Amino acid sequence: MSKLARGVMGAVIAVAGAIGVGLPAHAAILGPEAAACAPGANRPALLVSIDGFKARTGDLRVQLYGANPEDFLAKGKKMKRIELPVTPSGVMEVCVALPAPGDYAIAVRHDVDGSGKSNWNDGGGFSRNPRLSLLSLKPDYDKVVIRTENGVRRVPVTMQYRQGFSIGPVAMASR
Repeated sequence: MSKLARGVMGAVIAVAGAIGVGLPAHAAILGPEAAACAPGANRPALLVSIDGFKARTGDLRVQLYGANPEDFLAKGKKMKRIELPVTPSGVMEVCVALPAPGDYAIAVRHDVDGSGKSNWNDGGGFSRNPRLSLLSLKPDYDKVVIRTENGVRRVPVTMQYRQGFSIGPVAMASR
């Protein structure tokens, strides 16, 4: 960036601050393990960035699965579950601390009405954003697995919802 561009950008930020105009900020890191994703944290963690909500209501569930493909989405086989209320706007960034570097998969569920029960209005998403269909709601493990090292790895997840006879992202992302 040129010296002139840096100066102009600095002036814009200063003026915006002086007149009270808010500039976009990064989403707050959410969840009970947020410290594991803080700057300077040096342990393996996933920062799951969830976007594309069709409604800003209900609860969000982020589940972590390990390296065994047979455990993926199997009842009682998750390594960790983090549940949070859906925020009023923006991308939700949820930190998931990991026990060690390795292979993991993330499954996200949006319980739109907060009932705790799955229904047709609820949405879901997975690490690596595989394509889903009404005939195949559970993606193959090899389509969602991610390799981690020490440090924080960002994992974008776009929510998908039933729309007629198909499943996919809603037209408008986070509002």
